[in-house]
Amino acid sequence: MSLPDDLLRRSREYAQQHGTSLNELIRNLLKRQVSPNESDPIQKLKNNTQRLSIQTKDWKWNRADIYDRKVFS
Repeated sequence: MSLPDDLLRRSREYAQQHGTSLNELIRNLLKRQVSPNESDPIQKLKNNTQRLSIQTKDWKWNRADIYDRKVFS
């Protein structure tokens, strides 16, 4: 990997100001870029659904339950 000298210098300064090494900074940036976005609501739902063992296979909502305000309070 090659970087322009000015970018390399500024990156090292940034890393030092934030108490980390340039290697760690690059590693974290790459990890965030190629990993699923944890702040994405859909990804959060998928992760939580897989982690929790809630069974809803036989659960059926009926119209009264859905529109009953007590369900949402």
